[in-house]
Order: sequence, then C-alpha cells, then structure tokens
Amino acid sequence: MKIAIITETFLPSTDGVVTRLTEAIKYLRKLNHEVVVIAPDLGVYEYKGAVVEGVKTTTMPFYRYRPFSLPQKKVKRILEKHQPDLVHVVNPALVGAAGVHYAEKLGFPLIASYHTHVPKYLDYYKLYRPLKPIFWSYFRRLHNKAELNLCTSVTIQKELQEKDFFNVHVWKRGVDIEKYHPDHYSETMRSRLTNNQGDKKLLLFVGRLAIEKEIHKLKPLLEARDDICLAIVGDGPAREELEQVFQGTNTLFTGFMHGQELAEAFASADAFVFPSITETLGLVILESMASGLPVIAAESGPTMEQIDHGRTGLLFENENTESMVQTLNHLEKPEVLKQMKKEARLEAEKFSWVKPSQQLMQFYEQTIQLHQIGTMSLRESQEENL
Repeated sequence: MKIAIITETFLPSTDGVVTRLTEAIKYLRKLNHEVVVIAPDLGVYEYKGAVVEGVKTTTMPFYRYRPFSLPQKKVKRILEKHQPDLVHVVNPALVGAAGVHYAEKLGFPLIASYHTHVPKYLDYYKLYRPLKPIFWSYFRRLHNKAELNLCTSVTIQKELQEKDFFNVHVWKRGVDIEKYHPDHYSETMRSRLTNNQGDKKLLLFVGRLAIEKEIHKLKPLLEARDDICLAIVGDGPAREELEQVFQGTNTLFTGFMHGQELAEAFASADAFVFPSITETLGLVILESMASGLPVIAAESGPTMEQIDHGRTGLLFENENTESMVQTLNHLEKPEVLKQMKKEARLEAEKFSWVKPSQQLMQFYEQTIQLHQIGTMSLRESQEENL
C-alpha cells in the first residue's frame, strides 16, 4: 500500500503528534508499505525510508513561534506524482485543508485525525474567543469530508460526536518503554534541574510553553512549599511571560531537551505535573509514567482516562489551588512515593506503540473499503438517473 500523510507538523519539531506519526511510519515501513509525508519544509526530506515532501512555510502574525504551511497547489502536484492508495490528513487546518480538498478532488480514500483542540484553545485568547463557533464549523467541514476520522481519547471522541463529526474512532495511545525508563536516572541531571538542591522534591513539566497549557497555575505550589523545585522543559510563545511569573521561585527553565537528555530529565524527577485541561490526550503523561513518575494533573477527561488517582498519579480540581497543594501531601512518605513510581511504570508497560500502529493499519483498510463502497453507491445512483 502507498500512503500519503499530510501533516501540519513534522520533524525536526517534537510534540505528541510527531511522536505518534514517526512511530506509525516506522511500523508501516517494516511492513514494506510506501509512505510519503507532505509537511512544512523544515529541512527533513526522508525518515526511515519514507519520502518527506516539504512545502513552503510562512510565519503567522498571531503565532510567530514556529512556521506553518498555508494551503497550496503543490499538495495537488505531489499527490498526482505519487498516486497514493490512501491519504491521511493529520490535524487538517492549513496545508491539511489543501490535503482534504485535493484528496477529494482526485478521488483518493481519505482518513483524518484530530489531535489539537484548537477551538478549546480560543478560550485563552480573548481576541479570538468570539470565533469559536466558526472554528468548530471549519474543522467539522474538513473532517466530514473523510471516510473515517480518528481522535486520541474517548473524551474527545464524545465531544466531536456531539459536534456532529462523522464516523469518529479512538486511535489508541502508546509509549516507547525503552526510551523512557527509570534506569535513565542521573544524579548529574537531578542536580542541574534543582540548581544543586537535590535534597528537595523535584517536579517536572515538559511541553510547549503557551497560555493554554496553564503552567502559571503551578506557582502556588512553589509559594506554599519551600522544599520543592520545578523544572520546566520546553519552549514557546509564553516563555518570557512565564519566566517573569516564576521569578524568585525555585524554578528552572531549561529550553528544549531531546533524546537521552530528555529521558534523563524524566527519570531524575520525583513527579510530573500536568496543569492543562485543553489536551486531546497528552502523550507526555504516558512518557513520564514510563520513566517511573507519578503524575500530578488537573482533572479533565483525558487525564482521568490515563491516571488512576492514588495509584499512578494524583488528580486535583482545576482552578482549586488548595486541592493542588494538598496533592503533594500524598508524596510525603518515601514508601508511598516509591510505590506510586512503581505502579506508574507498570501501567506504562501496557502501552507499547505496536497496538496503536496495528490499529492504524486496520483503520486504513476500513477507509479504503468505505471509499470503494461509496464509489460503487455513487456509480449505481448515477446509472439509475440515466
């Protein structure tokens, strides 16, 4: 099978979407399927035998942190050149919208996946908040051109179904349990992340630094306790503002980390903190659990799907500072923390990337079947009208 994946983000960018795609591509290539990736041109033109076709990028005035690719006819030329058996559009919004349009126009089977909760993000940007219904309408129209749609959690599946998205299925989560492992603990890394205060509890956040991630909500933890440190790994448009918010606290901003360095950061902390309620899943939760970290997270549908309160992590009531501060009391006893670390790792070991990748292949086959049925029905309808 030849598969064209059209995505708004790809390597060298690193986020949950890219992680999921790269794992899927590795699996598809092992089965000798041909894969073509159409993505913003960021200098990567091959991955594990998959061809990466870069398309021109531009910087958007409302989000200068990273470049995007706008809809463009080059997408049509690439699809015509490769003649895929199926087109998978990931997070259709800009260049992905062109992917949806030309896949439909050229008659290719189409599957789309929803990963970024953009309409929910608008709640955090007053200027764009009134546009929320328009955004929902736009994404629904794009996704409903696909034979089959994917999302990453049951919570988001229900929300999309309520918004009249068509034929939505959950694409299971996974994690690299070798890359993220407690054995990557490093005393040197712990000293670095705590500013040589290794005797204090180390809380870790990893992710994009943006308003909707609600990282500022963690400040009361540092104000209430002088025996904890917070390491914030990542970068983004809100970094400068957040550095001002956390000024004077035991907080370290590291910027991006990758590979072994990131694995060591995970394994060297005591707990992972996840204050956002806007995620469609949050693969970083599973990565932290694989590293042996209990997760302290704001209650939301996706976090409640992944965290067993009191066993693999602790959930606090969103916007309730006292509830958040009290979660740390559960980690006071060394034996309790040790057991939660063990349980978090055991839970993560249930989720390799093999099953999600196998599931994706099944979704691809279903999409082709649905397309064939739809084409036959259309042909029969046309013949009846003759």
